[in-house]
Amino acid sequence: MSPASKKEVDGFAKKSIKEAEQLVSSFFPQMIAKMDNLLQASLGSEDLSALRAPLDIPIPDPAKEELKKKKKSEVSMWVQLQIPRIEDGNNFGVAVQEKVFELLTNTRTKIEGFQTQITKYYTERGDAVAKASKQPHVGDYRQLVHELDEHQYRELRIVVLEIRNTYVSSASIFVEVLYIKLFLVY
Repeated sequence: MSPASKKEVDGFAKKSIKEAEQLVSSFFPQMIAKMDNLLQASLGSEDLSALRAPLDIPIPDPAKEELKKKKKSEVSMWVQLQIPRIEDGNNFGVAVQEKVFELLTNTRTKIEGFQTQITKYYTERGDAVAKASKQPHVGDYRQLVHELDEHQYRELRIVVLEIRNTYVSSASIFVEVLYIKLFLVY
């Protein structure tokens, strides 16, 4: 190595050593003091139960759940019992009532699918939050959490709209069927 290069390398080494000594003697103690203050002020609690967020998850009443199932079953049975016998020649009523039954069944299937999707959403969101907390400087992970929340909100809104529309359609068809029955009877 040439004397000029050796001098340059030695100068760089001395500069690096001086910077490292400055970090170890000044910056590190400052950071240690900050971390110690943080530990004492915010993270010094021995009672971890105070840190828990309340889980305001209602415990479903089994009687209410059973009542809901019974009501669904009663509506389905009512629709099926209203289907006129085909041998009476009234195929229009059969088609309408089968359509209502199909509508109710499809809505129930969509709701059950959405309930499965909620579990998947929470798993994906938990993973995204974990990544965002491990790498807080990566904005894409934070954005992912927001996008997952927005997507879930839109999905929930669509399901509620579909349920509402099913109620509207079913009520309309029920009224029509009852009107036709009354009209045909009198």
